Amino acid sequence: MTSTVRTRIAPSPTGFLHLGTARTALFSWAYARHFGGEFILRIEDTDVARSSQEAVDQIVAAMRWLELEHDEGPFFQMQRIERYREVIAMMLAAGTAYHCYCSTEELDAMRESQRARGEKPRYDGRWRPEPGKLLPAVPQGVPPVVRFRNPEGGVVSWNDLVKGPISISNRELDDLVIARADGTPTYNFCVVVDDWDMRISHVIRGDDHVNNTPRQINILRALIGPEGALPIYGHVPMILGPDGDKLSKRHGAVSVTQYEDDGYLPEAMLNYLARLGWSHGDTELFSREQLIAWFDGHHLAKSPAQWDPAKLNWVNAHHLKQRSDGSLAELVAKQLARRGIEAVADEHLARLCALYKDRCATTVELADWIGMYYVDVHPSADELAAHVIDAVKPAVVSLRGRLAEVAWDKAAISAAIKATLAEHGLKMPQLAHAVRVLVCGRSQTPSLDAVLELFTREQVLWRLRSL
Repeated sequence: MTSTVRTRIAPSPTGFLHLGTARTALFSWAYARHFGGEFILRIEDTDVARSSQEAVDQIVAAMRWLELEHDEGPFFQMQRIERYREVIAMMLAAGTAYHCYCSTEELDAMRESQRARGEKPRYDGRWRPEPGKLLPAVPQGVPPVVRFRNPEGGVVSWNDLVKGPISISNRELDDLVIARADGTPTYNFCVVVDDWDMRISHVIRGDDHVNNTPRQINILRALIGPEGALPIYGHVPMILGPDGDKLSKRHGAVSVTQYEDDGYLPEAMLNYLARLGWSHGDTELFSREQLIAWFDGHHLAKSPAQWDPAKLNWVNAHHLKQRSDGSLAELVAKQLARRGIEAVADEHLARLCALYKDRCATTVELADWIGMYYVDVHPSADELAAHVIDAVKPAVVSLRGRLAEVAWDKAAISAAIKATLAEHGLKMPQLAHAVRVLVCGRSQTPSLDAVLELFTREQVLWRLRSL
């Protein structure tokens, strides 16, 4: 095929890019990048009835967010229809494909009869040309399908990148339809032509495609001959939900772009997805650059991986802490904008991110903290009753008076708090909890002086006004 590593991802735009396909894309991209190769994006849109431009746009957006940049594409199968027809005509002329005029009713009856005899339902080859064989009369007005003439004997073998050696007997495979009666080429055929034309050297995909691989190898052999180089195939196990069932929407498996909206970072998602089916020793946390350096196709797991939302949050929290405060400010500003809160990604917002990011797993949580600096808070009755008690109220009034006069920085605010505690004979938690509830709407925050410093003086005095 090629001496250069060329991998591809080929999602179908019948729905949004989901986690399993995103992981396959990641593995294919990382493999190509490790070996200095090329990564191709292909859109398999021959299912015209179910494909949509919205899904195409989301797939491209998800790949862009994950920063899985492609070197070629996106290519669209529907734009390659004439190429598929050209190859089918070539195969018909070479005798590696033939026309079949079986009606749907005939095929149903054929399969039912086979089941009744305890046989595996399959096409019986009645329109397959053979030397000396008399074929049925061609029915009038019946458009034929085109079937691939699958080899009758021997086995199809390949050394799977994940599963190791696999062999399938050709007796298990019937003559696959490669073009429907309306002339539309089928999935297994288009994939082969695309991989051939695009010189794909490695095909990494889900293990639900294992049964397709022997058919595709046989079709490719019919095109390139017995000595032509085949791609190297690797079939990765599926991702399971926390309960051990196949990952689905009920487990929270939404589109990849939803994770961006939910406050996850692309580097964290790549880190977590990579560990779902691959490992580098016991290393759990790593950068994009480390993944590329380590991902050589070895150490891909043979067993299904299990989705763990708590671990994803842990990984995301790590990468959140590694992000620059300015970068986080831009992300938090977008999160606040979704809530109708206008915030500029300036130095002030960056300082807020620096103060609170150690407490957060996502930028949504970060925005939850920081929102109180931009909109009024409404403490709950329970928090007020628990912390803003009569014994503390005079101290709050005294602190408000001091804060109206001091320089507005952490050191001066801290000194005002300590003076107030000494004046009223209180412990820090008694005063701090009350002030936090009134100013922040909650009783737990980072150090009070650091929290108050990032409000304006006017905000703090206004929120302490009721006392």
